[in-house]
Amino acid sequence: RPSGAGQPLPEEGPECSVPEEAGGRGGRRLRTAFSAEQISTLESSFQRQQYLGAAERRQLAGRMRLSEVQIKTWFQNRRMKLKRQL
Repeated sequence: RPSGAGQPLPEEGPECSVPEEAGGRGGRRLRTAFSAEQISTLESSFQRQQYLGAAERRQLAGRMRLSEVQIKTWFQNRRMKLKRQL
């Protein structure tokens, strides 16, 4: 699920369109399509530490040119994926 629905965000990274829900207001963000390099960086960060503090999240977001919300959401989704696998 995308976070920050209804909040306009500056353009950041490649994105692909997601169909709008019927009857919705059209305020949903487009789904972020992470590059292979971004995924690799995120995965290596996740292997070191599954939970990021605000400072680490800010640093990673700046280095990867993504928003902090995108980083936070990716880590939440990755933790849920790990939980399902276990």
